[in-house]
Amino acid sequence: MSKNAEALALIRDRAGEEAPEFGLILGSGLGHLSGTVEGVAIPYDNLPGFPHAGVSGHVSELVIGRLEGKRVAVFGGRSHYYESGRADAMRFPLEVLAGLGCQRLILTNAAGSLRQTMPLGSLMMLSDHINLSGANPLIGEKTDARFQPMTDAHDPDLRAGLKDAAQSEGIDLPEGVYCWFSGPSFETPAEIRMAQIIGGDAVGMSTVPEIILGRFIGLRCAAISVITNMGAGLSDEAISHDHTKAMAPLGAAKLERVLRRFLRDA
Repeated sequence: MSKNAEALALIRDRAGEEAPEFGLILGSGLGHLSGTVEGVAIPYDNLPGFPHAGVSGHVSELVIGRLEGKRVAVFGGRSHYYESGRADAMRFPLEVLAGLGCQRLILTNAAGSLRQTMPLGSLMMLSDHINLSGANPLIGEKTDARFQPMTDAHDPDLRAGLKDAAQSEGIDLPEGVYCWFSGPSFETPAEIRMAQIIGGDAVGMSTVPEIILGRFIGLRCAAISVITNMGAGLSDEAISHDHTKAMAPLGAAKLERVLRRFLRDA
């Protein structure tokens, strides 16, 4: 039995046959949402082929069940490029998600703001992204599917639904361009200035590989950032991962309201 078939069989045995309507990937400090799902939690260690999410602030488990009446599959954490040097680290989990019958993926992350009008605790929906990492998760793919078009990679219909949900909740959800840096070191002030010049609105170390992989696999994708810091040189705050985890709850409550309303209305 292949790893994919083994993982699918284990998940269906634990959580049932019903396909998830939405997949959710939760970013640093945002994993508490998985605990609100009425369903079954399966540690990544129990799923053959799943990477270990080795970053504090991430919950390494897949939760399948219901949230606001919708069947969801929630990844409590992700594996990052900077952990292994593999941009395709989340390929297998996303292939399993698609194998379960899921077609829509919502991603969240903690990000640094490049706009003074988007301070700590703000949300930003990704309208597009810029890959500044020098890596791509489709490097090494043998088929012509590796030449994946990325126009509308951030699905317009999903974005419209998230925008409507935020508006219904009275929450500001500006759109912007997310710049993916490889990490794990934070960006320099010079890199932040460059990102601003080329059209970036936020910076982070995740999400873009999953968007590329999601489109490659056939998932419709959208993503929301929780702003946990200003980019280097834009404020006098001391940027660190501990700071990111401490600041994430400022926007997490708003993000949860948006996601819950989106699921209710979907």
